[in-house]
Amino acid sequence: MSVVNTAIGTGHFDGLAKSSSSVSRALPFEKHLEWLRMMVLIREFEVRTMQAYQDRKIGGFCHVYIGQEAVAVGCIAATEHSDPVVTAYRDHGHALARGMDPKYCMAEMFGRIGGCAKGKGGSMHMFDRDNNLFGGHGIVGAQTPLGTGLAFGTKYIDEVINKGKNRQVTLCFLGDGALNQGALHEAMNLAGLLDVPVVYVVENNGYSMGTSIQRGTTMGDQIVAKAGAYGITAREIDGMDVLNVYDGMKEVIDEARETSRPAFIDMRTYRFKGHSMSDPRKYRSREEEEVYESGDPIAQLRDHLMDSGKLDEDSFKAMAKEVRSEVKESIKWAEASPPPSIEEELYRDVYVEAWGPYNGTTEPEIIRDAGSSKGEG
Repeated sequence: MSVVNTAIGTGHFDGLAKSSSSVSRALPFEKHLEWLRMMVLIREFEVRTMQAYQDRKIGGFCHVYIGQEAVAVGCIAATEHSDPVVTAYRDHGHALARGMDPKYCMAEMFGRIGGCAKGKGGSMHMFDRDNNLFGGHGIVGAQTPLGTGLAFGTKYIDEVINKGKNRQVTLCFLGDGALNQGALHEAMNLAGLLDVPVVYVVENNGYSMGTSIQRGTTMGDQIVAKAGAYGITAREIDGMDVLNVYDGMKEVIDEARETSRPAFIDMRTYRFKGHSMSDPRKYRSREEEEVYESGDPIAQLRDHLMDSGKLDEDSFKAMAKEVRSEVKESIKWAEASPPPSIEEELYRDVYVEAWGPYNGTTEPEIIRDAGSSKGEG
């Protein structure tokens, strides 16, 4: 009988090659600076989120994204804005990377009416129609059939209704724990069979809650084998370097768009904090965490830009200060937004139209504000 390791150790990135593409390096400095600022924004937002949770301003479950910022930023940067995105419950980073204003995201976490889902979704259910973010989802793997369906829908519109060529690709993010859910395998089977342009991005941080991937998943060191069973192209990417993520994902997404075929990404990353705010992280050593924290994705891009002479310490500090102010303002805005009224909201948003005791639906503030700003333009 063989014995499996209880932790991923320090070899999580062994054997991963850097992207041979230099597409990201050819992009203007302003684009790199935009990515750096977004990662700093996500990090600061999550730090403040942890503080708010400890202050009991946020209830329920809360899963922060610290350490994985390069994945959301690099992947979403490689898409078109019209491409649908759907993700799991560690979703604040994706919402911000897709363009959600931090104030709507924070208000949703506070359970306030000004949140993106009117305070009814909370931390795990960020949704932004205007930015084509189709939600974070709390049931493990539940977003994978939805992501496949979104991609099938866009393909059907492009090819059948409009009698043209497929133009869109759907990004479907999932954690490595979802690899063992039957819904994912049913979705991949259909995607491979029907030529569905969906890219399954496995944010492989090495742990399903507190269980290492080696203990809970067959072929844990080579999960791309699972995609091969469905005839789906698969690739392994180092997810701690945003330039590397962008290069790898741009190539994959462009190919999926052109061929209208699915893809599967083993995106190796590492969460610096626990699975959720209630996780004491006793299943891994502090030494292991320090090894991976030394590869902080924010520090990697910052140092790259400084080494190239395009960014100095003062400019970075000014950016970080600006971001801190933005996040503090989002907290003030969230605190000023009232909780959803029981009388007005309990029976609302169940059905679109009024029916029986249900009084139809209304648009959240994020959509009303977006509509008014478009009208002004």
